[in-house]
Amino acid sequence: MLDKYKIGFEDIEMEIQISEGKRFIPEYIIKFPELNKGTEAIYEEIKNRLISKIQLIDTLEQRKKLKKQFKEKAEREIKKLLPNLSAGIKNYLLTLLIQDMLGFGKLEILLRDPNLEEIVINSSREPVQVYHKKYGWVITNIKIEREEDIANYAAMIGRTIGKQITILNPLLDAHLPNGDRVNATLFPISNDGNTITIRKFRREPWTIIEFINNKTISTEVAAFLWFAVHYELNILVSGGTGTGKTSFLTTLLPFIPPNQRILSIEDTREIKLPDFLHWVPLVTREPNQEGKGKITMLDLLVNSLRMRPDRIILGEIRRSREAEVLFEAMHTGHSVYATIHADTAIQTYRRLISPPISVPENLVEAIDLLVVMYRDRRSGIRRVYEVAEILPQFRKTIETEKINLLYKWERKTDFLSKHHESKKSFSKLKMLTGLNEREIKRELKNREKVLNYMIKKNIRDVNSVGKIVSSYAKSPDKILKKIK
Repeated sequence: MLDKYKIGFEDIEMEIQISEGKRFIPEYIIKFPELNKGTEAIYEEIKNRLISKIQLIDTLEQRKKLKKQFKEKAEREIKKLLPNLSAGIKNYLLTLLIQDMLGFGKLEILLRDPNLEEIVINSSREPVQVYHKKYGWVITNIKIEREEDIANYAAMIGRTIGKQITILNPLLDAHLPNGDRVNATLFPISNDGNTITIRKFRREPWTIIEFINNKTISTEVAAFLWFAVHYELNILVSGGTGTGKTSFLTTLLPFIPPNQRILSIEDTREIKLPDFLHWVPLVTREPNQEGKGKITMLDLLVNSLRMRPDRIILGEIRRSREAEVLFEAMHTGHSVYATIHADTAIQTYRRLISPPISVPENLVEAIDLLVVMYRDRRSGIRRVYEVAEILPQFRKTIETEKINLLYKWERKTDFLSKHHESKKSFSKLKMLTGLNEREIKRELKNREKVLNYMIKKNIRDVNSVGKIVSSYAKSPDKILKKIK
């Protein structure tokens, strides 16, 4: 056995075992309570009795209201037909019955496991597979027996957000009420059967302290980025799929002073900031069944400029018009943060100036810092791979020389080491702060002390980290004295 742990599932605990698999990848085994055939048959009978009493649920509010009523009916049926069961088995059957009727059945157990990043149903012929943070892809002992059930789960997800998935419209891109992103496809678009892919999002947002603890970033670089965010340098976070771009961007945002207005624009709510920040989250909307009511990122971005923002956060740059408005916002004095798909700093630059984004080179220079994220697929670790700055056109003419690499991750040492001195960011920070280079370096060391203090005291939740950062912005000497 490779691992064993327990997770909470409603009012009960489920044991998870991970062992060496027979098909070259590990197996993820949920230890279900053993039921005899008679109990299983009666369970199915209770389910069939109750299923006729369940009306179609279109909204989250309806589901919450119905869940309480349904639980009372299910308890009565179990007590009447299975009076001699132990309390533990009764609780298990009741929980499973509620999830079968109103949720995703045994899939709900996978949704509760914080160690999982992805849940994948490929068809009714294959077991459900999951991506485990420690062990990568593993095969579970859960199998959805009928294609109709997979299609029903997809339809249920769609209904909660006003979307439909049908033979005529066999693709669904949606999100669960808790923020998890869902993609579904129906046969014959997916040849082997209906599919559902659920990307899980962490319930508690990452903080910079956790990223330092797990070696995603060094304290030195974290202090530098804190200083850069505080004084409104524009930052773009890039990386491949699953490298943690949005998570890392979220860790930087508590560095924004609390007296500034922040607007975030996303397709799905992923960003979470400390409660005391002045933050207005905006989310796009898909059209209704008549094709009306669509609100795009561009709509929200243009509108956000009329809302007097100090900082603008864009979930991801995808298209030319979005990028154009975003860079115009930078040039009109707004501080901007965004993510983009690219594997290195030079690739990020090339992607920005090439189709389909095609931002003019003179506008791209408004970005002060590029942070590139990397994920090692073999070990599952995530790291800040590069921190770089884009130099002005008059300074360099060769494309590769437009990127000044400040820090780079070394695989052999697993360390983010200094590569070059800053030629642009430090000059801008001098201008914004009125400090000379020696004073800036001293300030960076002070911020390292604050970060190390939070590491030592195990202060890592988003609100606690945000409060110390904001207290330092207001009274740095007071915080340094407390630390000393």
